Amino acid sequence: MEVILLERVEKLGGIGDVVTVKNGYARNFLLPNNKALRANEANRKVFEANRAVIEADNAKKRATAETEAKEIDGKTVTLIRQASNTGQLYGSVSARDLAELLAADGAHVSKSQIVLDRAIKSIGLHEVRVVLHPEVSTMIKVNVARSPEEADLQAQGVDVMAEMFERDEAGFTEDYDPNAEPGATADAEREEPAEG
Repeated sequence: MEVILLERVEKLGGIGDVVTVKNGYARNFLLPNNKALRANEANRKVFEANRAVIEADNAKKRATAETEAKEIDGKTVTLIRQASNTGQLYGSVSARDLAELLAADGAHVSKSQIVLDRAIKSIGLHEVRVVLHPEVSTMIKVNVARSPEEADLQAQGVDVMAEMFERDEAGFTEDYDPNAEPGATADAEREEPAEG
C-alpha cells in the first residue's frame, strides 16, 4: 500500500514522502496513529494544501522535544531490585518502570517513548534510548542494583559482580590430598582404625 507520511518515521522516510509499506503496517500503525495518509489523488491535494501547516506544527513539536531532551540527556536513574547471587534480576526492568522514575524526577516521558533494545535482566549500568520526537532522541543511564549502597558503588564505576566473585575466590581454599580415596573426607582418614 502506498502512503504519504505526515511525519518522519524511522527507517521509512520524512514528511511528504510517498512510500510503499505492507498493508498491515499501514492499517494497524501508520493510519490509526495519524502518521500517514493513503496515497490517492484526493489525499495528495489535501496534503499539499496543508503542507506548510504540517511542517510548522512538526517544527514546533521538535523544538519542544529538544528542550526536554536537554533536561534528561545523560540523566541517571536508580532502580533497587531483588536479584540472585549471580546478578540476574527476579523479573526485568520495563519501560513503564523507567517512565515512572523519570516522571517522579520531573521529566515528561511516556513509556512509548522509551526504547528498550533488549530487556534489562541483570544488575549494573545500562544505557537506554529515549525518543521524544521522530527527529529527537537522547540517552539515559539506568543503574540497577540490589541496595542503595551497591548503587552508589556502581555509580562510582565499581563492578560489583566482579568484586563479589573475587571475594568468594579469595576466602575459601580446600585442602587437597592427592592420595585420598574418592569420597573420603580428610577427618575420616586421620582416624586410626580400631583393632580388636
